[in-house]
Amino acid sequence: MMLLTTAALIAFLTDSLNIDAPVDADTELFSTGLLDSVAMMSIIAFVEEQAKIDVRPADVTLENFDTVGRIADYALANA
Repeated sequence: MMLLTTAALIAFLTDSLNIDAPVDADTELFSTGLLDSVAMMSIIAFVEEQAKIDVRPADVTLENFDTVGRIADYALANA
């Protein structure tokens, strides 16, 4: 099991997805339009690789993936 931190997620968003807006644990990523479905695929791949989990399609919801904090909580809960 590997822990996926909010810091690692934020670094991924800013470095790999080129987000130049300020992002913290509570920034809404998808419901605000900051990111799109293509970015979601990249985030899922990153989460699966870093946390060593499989993200089920049914789990890909705003409830689980709209903020860095929710993504980290999801990864921890499914590790």
